[in-house]
Amino acid sequence: MPVETPDPPDAKTLARVGLTQSEYGELCRRLGRKPNIVEMGMVGAMWSEHCAYKSSRPHLRKLPTTGPRVLQGPGENAGAVLLTDDLAAVFKIESHNHPSAVEPFQAAATGVGGIIRDIFTMGARPIATLDPLRFGPITNFYDPEIPREAIERNRFLLDGVVAGIAFYGNCVGLPTVGGELVFDASYSLNPLMNGLCLGIVKPGDLIRASARGEGNKVLLVGARTGADGVQGATFASVDLAEDVAQDRPAVQIGDPFLEKCLIEATLALKHHPALVGVQDLGAAGLTSSSCEMAGRGQVGLKLNLDEVPLRQKHIGPYEIMLSESQERMLMILAKDGVDAVKEEFARWELASAQIGEVISEPVVSLWWRGEEVAHLATALLTTEAPEYDRPTAALTKPESLALNAEDAVTRVAERTLPDGFPVRLSTDTPYERALALLLAHPNNASKRLVWRQYDHQVIDNTIFAPEAADAALLRIKGDRGGIAVSTDGPGHLCALDPYLGGMHAVKEAYLNLATIGAEPMAYTNCLNFASPEDPVVMAGFVAIVEG
Repeated sequence: MPVETPDPPDAKTLARVGLTQSEYGELCRRLGRKPNIVEMGMVGAMWSEHCAYKSSRPHLRKLPTTGPRVLQGPGENAGAVLLTDDLAAVFKIESHNHPSAVEPFQAAATGVGGIIRDIFTMGARPIATLDPLRFGPITNFYDPEIPREAIERNRFLLDGVVAGIAFYGNCVGLPTVGGELVFDASYSLNPLMNGLCLGIVKPGDLIRASARGEGNKVLLVGARTGADGVQGATFASVDLAEDVAQDRPAVQIGDPFLEKCLIEATLALKHHPALVGVQDLGAAGLTSSSCEMAGRGQVGLKLNLDEVPLRQKHIGPYEIMLSESQERMLMILAKDGVDAVKEEFARWELASAQIGEVISEPVVSLWWRGEEVAHLATALLTTEAPEYDRPTAALTKPESLALNAEDAVTRVAERTLPDGFPVRLSTDTPYERALALLLAHPNNASKRLVWRQYDHQVIDNTIFAPEAADAALLRIKGDRGGIAVSTDGPGHLCALDPYLGGMHAVKEAYLNLATIGAEPMAYTNCLNFASPEDPVVMAGFVAIVEG
């Protein structure tokens, strides 16, 4: 194979591809040989926490995922539930946290773009997004010990993330109808950027992301492949570096106008007889999309990387397979329908290239410049990824949250009101002063300055604007009903008692829907945790899932 085969790989190489020493040894044992650098990169991405859920999977299985209204549970691009006999809701939430700490504008923009693609690749029309956000403090008035540099960085991250969400959503033409905005020192310099997208589809029009049919063709559609976001899946699965600037190449660049064309072209093709399956190129790029489609269909794929349209000519198979360049999709097409589908994409000025075919042998085989550069079993990359039973430790109450209410009131009441304080006091009692200060806290104040940057009325379905009710409500054109959606994450409660916090997260979202007269039908989760290799972190995760 015309690519490097490290023998043995050093610690730097293993860290680059996202494999531990023991995982590398296990990979060699399963292959019966030493893998080359392309194979190591592919396996490192597919065995990462981000793609394989290798630490969380045993616990996530405890969650209820079936029911009379469930059309699609875990395992596809998004979940789907029946609203009526003729209409289904498709929805998903995910995070883009590490990239948002590095390059907040682009990270937030591409986070929105990625979650939208997960919806329309299933044949659903996206109708709304929501954005639960967490940042460090943006003022040190309530805690003078917070360094000014941290305050300025948190403000920079907030401004960048909000601008990125607004830019992408407004350009694509989707309303951002709700979410959350919470400030706490625990998120300082390491924000949480979560995004949810909601779409609607006729139940019979759902598209699955599965490769089937020996000889069927593989079509890559959308943007050209560059070197941006290489190894992004493994980047999202490790601790954030102290010098975040060094991770900037792991952040992708988005193009919302190209995405809008992808939406319309894909939805126009969802009834095409040649269409077999569609998959978004998200985390781990062409590696995850091709391997996951092959895994679902229990088949193999033979890909010719020379046919992949490139934005940079010098990149090789490693970068091609692991690039996370945005606005790309993979399609499996019947062999006699490729030309017609390519014509439809050309009508939208979208590039498309046939890069391979489905094979019966369950392997992913990559060819470049006439030679095979990777040969890996489909199951090795998907269903046979390692699974860990991580140790847990006893949980303790965080000291920063162990303050009783009376002490909290006294501490806040002793602060001098700053110039321009938005609340006027009729008296100067400690409790009135404390109440005014608490009401003016960024967590309690109106978030209007943020959500007014989003076009929450575009496509004319929004009934309740952000902050108008406890949940967003949208009409469904052509139907007498509507659809409500809410997000909730009681972070402080989860820190104090993870089990109870997990219960309250579901309860609060449920009640938010009930308060506007909606019937709760299903929920999804986006659990943001630090390294599962920390027993205390793992204990909190397990408790929240069980709650």
